[in-house]
Amino acid sequence: MPGSASPTSSGRASSSRASPPPEPESTPRLLPRFGRTERALHWIHASAFFCLLGTGLVLWLPALSAWVGRRALVKDVHVWTAVAWAVLVALVIALGDRRALLADWREIERLDRDDRRWLTGRRAPQGRFNAGQKLNAIVTASFALLFAVSGLLLWLAARDSRFRWEGPIVVHDALTLFSVVLVLGHLYLAVIHPSTRHALRGMTLGDVREDWAREHHPKWAAGAGGQPPVGPSCPGEPSRGASGR
Repeated sequence: MPGSASPTSSGRASSSRASPPPEPESTPRLLPRFGRTERALHWIHASAFFCLLGTGLVLWLPALSAWVGRRALVKDVHVWTAVAWAVLVALVIALGDRRALLADWREIERLDRDDRRWLTGRRAPQGRFNAGQKLNAIVTASFALLFAVSGLLLWLAARDSRFRWEGPIVVHDALTLFSVVLVLGHLYLAVIHPSTRHALRGMTLGDVREDWAREHHPKWAAGAGGQPPVGPSCPGEPSRGASGR
């Protein structure tokens, strides 16, 4: 009949009206991971390390030293960067959240059964820091102390012949080589590796996705998010490789 809609068009219209609107994608839940004090300490140390590494290589390699020139200025930058690092680290510890730093260190220095299993390549749920991160933090702190002591002795040796020993420069050079290897591995996991680079968000913005935390740090996510951790007998248990950070 004229003016009436056909059954086909009417069905299409009804179907169109009946279909529900698409549901918006849910925003991933975020868990707080590192506070301002922890992040400040990390970035002060990282910034100082790269500046000290760059100036140290100029002072160490003759070809690079000749190309850059101004050796005295480079040496001053190296020394004063070390002084600034020490002062800023002390200020962060003195003025920042010491309770959080102490809690971090207590967890870092404790290697439990799951950490030992993880280090042997077996599946084991990890806490806020996995076993690899704990060892990296311990080695980094030890290297920083040895760098400071050997660097101070080298500075004194340039002013007093009584401090001119071979040991400090050997230690300083060896620490530099080992540190480069460690930092390259750290950068690979933090920036490049697809399953672990989300951890960088925790050290920049302070939080991480809950689903990522439950996969890589299930014991910590259980306390932070109120969900049960993934145990060794669970199918969803992350492997050592998945818990790289």
